[in-house]
Amino acid sequence: MQTNERQPFVYANMRLAFILLITCFVAWGVAANMTDPLVKVFSKIFTMSNLQSALVQFAYYGAYFCLALPAAFINVRFSYKTGVLTGLGLACLGALAFYPASISMTYGFFLAALFIMAAGLSILETSANPFVMAMGPQENATRRLNLAQAFNPVGTNIGVFLAAALILPNLNTATAEERAAMTQDALNAVRAAELQAVMTPYVGMAMVLLVIWLLIAFVKVPRAENAGISTEQENHDGFPATLKRLMKLPQYRWGVVAQFFNVAAQTCVWTFTIQYVQETIGGTEASASDYLQYSLILFLISRFVMTWLIGIFRPTILLALLGAIGALLCVYAAMASGVSGIWAIVAISACLSLMFPTIYGIALNGLGKDTKFGSAGLVMAILGGAIMPMVQGAVIDTYGATVSYLVPAICFVIVAGYGVFAIRHIQD
Repeated sequence: MQTNERQPFVYANMRLAFILLITCFVAWGVAANMTDPLVKVFSKIFTMSNLQSALVQFAYYGAYFCLALPAAFINVRFSYKTGVLTGLGLACLGALAFYPASISMTYGFFLAALFIMAAGLSILETSANPFVMAMGPQENATRRLNLAQAFNPVGTNIGVFLAAALILPNLNTATAEERAAMTQDALNAVRAAELQAVMTPYVGMAMVLLVIWLLIAFVKVPRAENAGISTEQENHDGFPATLKRLMKLPQYRWGVVAQFFNVAAQTCVWTFTIQYVQETIGGTEASASDYLQYSLILFLISRFVMTWLIGIFRPTILLALLGAIGALLCVYAAMASGVSGIWAIVAISACLSLMFPTIYGIALNGLGKDTKFGSAGLVMAILGGAIMPMVQGAVIDTYGATVSYLVPAICFVIVAGYGVFAIRHIQD
């Protein structure tokens, strides 16, 4: 009788925890897509090549790779809630570090601040994704994760809006040649104003992260966070044994590979949209960023549409189909000239909307006690977002932004291949 009396309380707390986790999905969406335009911003402020400025993404996604495994140990030793709070706290510190970075006016300091912030977001994401999957029956865990991830594009749109409203319009119009002709004092004054604009939204985001941290800290989360896994199952036999089991599972092993190239494709497409638009039709950074905003609005709408479609069609079929369409759109953008190529890039976001949570759900399906370390491997695969933009940046420096979209095209082909593999070997 006592258990039955507690059930409404338990369910209410679980619903509240789910809602608060959704705010975390929104938060890291803001951070990721407020960061994308910084590649163009820093290339202008510090007069760097596209390859050098792509170190922004290397620092951001490299931190995801480095902290995902420590996050798994936190989740195994303590709980998903502890992992979420640790991630939020570290991300808050990294966002606050943008203030001293703006005073120092050094590129390296900004990269360090980005690394710390992304390190926190890595822990947050490694904890939050399996946490959501654990909040109900395993048979609809992939759809539940897609629902939670559907709110991530709300954050991505806010992030691009903040960059477009607070950062890009405050860039000085002086060209690289004009900056080179300035005195050091004049150049420092220009950079100080620009970096002040970069700092403001990140410090504001730190305050929001702090509020989310406080709300989650005071919510009592039921032990249902272990996804129905018994205490006996929760007893881990060590990381080496877990890794050995994971590597024997083709759905997981190839899922990590697919996630690497999925995140690579997403980061490449969005990071260099502004450069593509400017090369194709000209205009300022602020006007070119409008098309990035259109992409993310489409991404947002498509996330909810895909969540509905997954209830009708097998996720693996949708993954293979959208991977193939994404590859074709990238090839068209690389070969076309003019506005049609830009709209092809915008349309790619509809394909991307399904991929991350679907690959995640397929790869983790049925892992049981190995889910926490399995989740870490999939977050470490975000390293694709650190490496491939540098490859694309080098291609842009040599051949131009248009041709560079062959890089994400290759990534999409690999994702489509995983979808085909999953159709044949996995019952989802």
